[in-house]
Amino acid sequence: QVQLVESGGGLVQAGGSLRLSCTASGRTFSMYAMGWIRQAPGKERSLLAAIRRSGGSTYYADSVKGRFTISRDNAKNTVYLQMNSMKPEDTAVYHCAAQGPRPGMSRFSMPSDYDYWGQGTQVTVSS
Repeated sequence: QVQLVESGGGLVQAGGSLRLSCTASGRTFSMYAMGWIRQAPGKERSLLAAIRRSGGSTYYADSVKGRFTISRDNAKNTVYLQMNSMKPEDTAVYHCAAQGPRPGMSRFSMPSDYDYWGQGTQVTVSS
């Protein structure tokens, strides 16, 4: 089991930047693929970005490609989401999520691929 705590959300103007952090408990963080998922009011959850256990492979949704960057520091049990050129439609609650150890290169591009979720942090982008 892993517990996840997000931080770094807040209010930002359109065009601005924020960096979210998610710190995991336990000593097996490097065994988990990690993702960032957001949910806006009245909309379905969507996975924005994901990163493999070693950090060697990433995935981005088209809506954030070129604007958001996911990274991880396994020594600090932390995954980051750098968000640039933000838009009002980025307003949502942002959750980090962990995919438990699985054999091979399993899918990690859908919210349902993740086993553990943080409580989330609110991000609001004003126009």
